[in-house]
Amino acid sequence: MFKLVIDPQKELGHINPELQGHFSEHLGRCIYGGVYVGENSDIPNTNGMRNDVVSALKELKLPVLRWPGGCFADEYHWKDGIGEKSKRKKMINTNWGGVVEDNSFGTHEYMELCRQLGCKTYINGNVGSGTVQEMSEWVEYMTFDGVSPMAELRKENGHEEPWRVDFFGIGNENWGCGGNMLPEYYADQFRQYQSYVKNYAPDKKISKIACGPNAQDYEWMETVLRQCHKLSGSWNGAHGFIDGISLHYYTLPYDWAKKGAATGFNEIEWYMTLSKTLFMEELVTKHSAIIDRYDPDHKIGLIVDEWGTWYDVEEGTNPGFLYQQNTMRDALVAAINLNIFNKHCDRVKMANIAQLVNVLQAVILTEGEKIVKTPTYHVFNMYKHHQDGTLIGSFVDTKTIGLQEEYQVPNLHESCSKDKDGKYHITLANLSVEESYEICTDILGNEIASAKAEILTGKMDDKNTFEAPDVVKTLSFDTLSVNGDKITFTIPANSVIHIEVELK
Repeated sequence: MFKLVIDPQKELGHINPELQGHFSEHLGRCIYGGVYVGENSDIPNTNGMRNDVVSALKELKLPVLRWPGGCFADEYHWKDGIGEKSKRKKMINTNWGGVVEDNSFGTHEYMELCRQLGCKTYINGNVGSGTVQEMSEWVEYMTFDGVSPMAELRKENGHEEPWRVDFFGIGNENWGCGGNMLPEYYADQFRQYQSYVKNYAPDKKISKIACGPNAQDYEWMETVLRQCHKLSGSWNGAHGFIDGISLHYYTLPYDWAKKGAATGFNEIEWYMTLSKTLFMEELVTKHSAIIDRYDPDHKIGLIVDEWGTWYDVEEGTNPGFLYQQNTMRDALVAAINLNIFNKHCDRVKMANIAQLVNVLQAVILTEGEKIVKTPTYHVFNMYKHHQDGTLIGSFVDTKTIGLQEEYQVPNLHESCSKDKDGKYHITLANLSVEESYEICTDILGNEIASAKAEILTGKMDDKNTFEAPDVVKTLSFDTLSVNGDKITFTIPANSVIHIEVELK
């Protein structure tokens, strides 16, 4: 029997809802056909947004949506995506598939999508091929409530009131597709560009996100923070240059040359993948330690705004569209990462899985009028109970499992929170392909009034398809045994469980 210990006396931090954020790029069918079909589509929509997709995403309580990229962001010129759609510029999406981008989904459409979802906005600006003026005018266009050229242009295009921009990214992957910059050069660029991301409404502060490192590039993190962490010297000294710094890390079973298949994998590849995704724990820990040296007061958030699995594309699809299937293996990857983010909520303030629909580890797949909720979707739906909660101290006994020495993983992985109503939410993942485990949950010294649970489980390569959309779905888990301050149950192989506990 494995012991899972919950200590209600240890309240360790606030879990931002944004830890369960999402990312939407002009890539493949994420935007077009995924969330946006246009007002004249036969697919039921509201102002061009698919009703079925919006409804499904609202169920997740989707907290924030990053847009327009990604690599696309540093080739995106926002004025191409405003005004009458028939007159908007067309361009070739050179990053993703070489297809025509007609710019019919632009700033107004993104803001409308976020309005329908009820989520916060995260705009990524163009540093790689843009200008300071262009970025400055975009912020003015979106947020200025007064008389100015950009505010007047927004009104001419049909939106009288300004929008709220919650987060603004100063470039994306500027160490790579965003300009192949050195960290010293990018840091200087960040200092300049961020100066013109103005807070036109003092009560609606825009949080500025610096481009952070790729995976374990600790030198990039160190250099950018060293040059950018100090106060800006603005007239009121209210904030520094930087509110957050990003981290990108993708889980690949093999490497960038041969990533591995999304389906039809074997047990060795199962454990390889889970081992690779557990590296997120080391990355977050080490990058947080660097930030701690410059920001001991924890004012700078670590923003993991691209994470998830990346496999070889599905056979017969455009290689530049990054369309992949989604199995129970991806569900475990999602559970592990969300647990990690919870446990590091003192520093990790936002995370955005890549990507929203039809791309990489998507929560939704679409095909024409059809829609599928992936196993990853169901994990997010279980974990939404952690949003805006308090991290509670927890620990689980584990043993090491795996088929190869270099890809060993713990058999169990957990986190726990307390919500605003005083209910405790425990999420526990079983990483084993074959073994189930008996669990004794000890709520240290607190008698339990009630406990209920739900489970996501199946064979390791189970997936949902348009022909069989409910092979993997969340089910009620009714085999809990409650006795005093303890809950006992058996967690099946390849499973994620959410337990809700009320204390007396």
